[in-house]
Amino acid sequence: MLNALEVFTTVVVGLMVGVEFSVAFVMNRIFNALPEDSHQLARSHGGRMLGALMPVWYISSLVLAAVWAIAGWHRPGAGLVVIAAALLILSVIMSVLLLVPINNQGKTWTPENRPADWKEQMNRWDRYHYARVAVIIAAFTLLVIALA
Repeated sequence: MLNALEVFTTVVVGLMVGVEFSVAFVMNRIFNALPEDSHQLARSHGGRMLGALMPVWYISSLVLAAVWAIAGWHRPGAGLVVIAAALLILSVIMSVLLLVPINNQGKTWTPENRPADWKEQMNRWDRYHYARVAVIIAAFTLLVIALA
């Protein structure tokens, strides 16, 4: 049963990393190439859609890693899982403190009501997001190593 938990957790975290990596390095580049109104509308829509999904995914990943760490405490690699869980905690804290406040504003913007500095705010969100992606990639990597 523990093996199934380990594999399931690794897959869930890996898929989350893939989505967030895609946002950072694929979707946002596509959005940035669109005309200004379409760019902003795409970012707002993405913020609404992923803003509803990702909190559940982040918390679920963290809970799964914590359960794995507890259930597998006696097994080799448990320390790596604990560190991975700590990194997932950091990613949640980063999300709540840095990214969610910007996202909550951005998802309500339209071409008619967006602030003059909306691009600067999106650029700040992007920088925070790059850091968060690095954190969750590190967590995923540790889970993969622990699984081996």
